[in-house]
Amino acid sequence: MRRPAGPHGEGAAGKVRTVVAVYTGQGLIDPVKAVFAELLPECRLVNILDDGIIAELQGGGITPAIARRLTQYYHQAEDMGADVIFSTCSSVSEVAAAARAFVRVPIVQIDESMAEQAVSRYGAIGVLATLPTTLGPTVRLMQTTAARLGRQVSLVQGLAEGAYDALVAGRPEEHDRRLAETARGLADRVDALVLAQGSMARMEEGLAALTGRPVFSSPRLGVMNVRAVLERLPA
Repeated sequence: MRRPAGPHGEGAAGKVRTVVAVYTGQGLIDPVKAVFAELLPECRLVNILDDGIIAELQGGGITPAIARRLTQYYHQAEDMGADVIFSTCSSVSEVAAAARAFVRVPIVQIDESMAEQAVSRYGAIGVLATLPTTLGPTVRLMQTTAARLGRQVSLVQGLAEGAYDALVAGRPEEHDRRLAETARGLADRVDALVLAQGSMARMEEGLAALTGRPVFSSPRLGVMNVRAVLERLPA
């Protein structure tokens, strides 16, 4: 009998599992690769990048054209032999969720596990983002996750205005300062904080120290979720 994927990305009879990660920006590729190298070192990781989507989202949210493009990438991932598709952008998480009805390969959203852990443990949660296009989908994910788990949660939104523009303009210190100010403003009203964008994960420990609140970010938890899905795949 052949065995399912193990913790190092090995599948049936030693077959190496393939994960195709779909990105809407460059910034998360290297951090996610590093987590895969640690948690799934023998997994074959293939990247699909469309770094125009984030700019388009800021112009008008998710459009039918964006949804079609993303769905095409998921189908391309199938053709590449993906065992799991990893959707790394929280701004398009609702497209990824809807695509599960049309794509045969399991799609893991980067922020699903983060949402589950936060709402299962805390009642008042601050949702931090630097882009409004990410804040809304993350809040809705937290709400639907809480409903699915039978949890009552209060969500407080925190948009660090100008932080994303500062980062894109090459001013990371300003980005970090604006995000820290927003987190500090939420801390007294919440039990925990979640970081809506995977690119914010590098500030997880710093924000926890600053606010005295647990902080959840998505990349590591997302890859752990990928690993769990691989382990459940049939032989």
